[in-house]
Amino acid sequence: MFKPYCRIVRHAQPLVAPGVCYGRLDVAADSAHTEQVAQALLAAWDGVPPLLLHSPMQRCVQLLEAVRVLLAESGLQWAVRAEPLLAEMDFGHWEGQTWDAIGPDALDAWTRDFAHYRPGGGESVAQFMQRVGQVWQATQRHMARTDQPVWWLAHAGVARAAHCWQHGVQVQQAIDWPQEGLAYGMWVDMPQIQALAQW
Repeated sequence: MFKPYCRIVRHAQPLVAPGVCYGRLDVAADSAHTEQVAQALLAAWDGVPPLLLHSPMQRCVQLLEAVRVLLAESGLQWAVRAEPLLAEMDFGHWEGQTWDAIGPDALDAWTRDFAHYRPGGGESVAQFMQRVGQVWQATQRHMARTDQPVWWLAHAGVARAAHCWQHGVQVQQAIDWPQEGLAYGMWVDMPQIQALAQW
């Protein structure tokens, strides 16, 4: 019996220098890698058309368009919706700076109040968790109502937040945040859960 799932896909390699903070920085992704990711996604598809939600950021829209091309070539069409709440975390004025330039004092201040500190004056982890949680809960309701899988074309931070929702993790300290994230172009499948976690 088919069980719906939420597939969270990270965009391809972004065109940004190593060590640069680029949460909300709207950078493009490598086009060849994006095409490879799209091909891998379609090759791994289980045959049940998903609802496809995507971050509005350029690197995720590129992946969406690459998937659409492959779907059209196969005579397929999936339901697609842009979801602004799936954008990566906002790091305020840290965006575009190297982590070295941001400096240890600022990073230590974030670590001391990990959930509520707003890095660069942007978005706190608590705020980020709340908005990703809105999509997470809507996704769970959709799967329960329709038995349709939902795919997110999104970001590493979004995948970490969804992991916390999936496992009911209360993110208060940095140690609560998943240390290992999705590599570029990879994905994780999260099964439908019966009880919606609260955070």
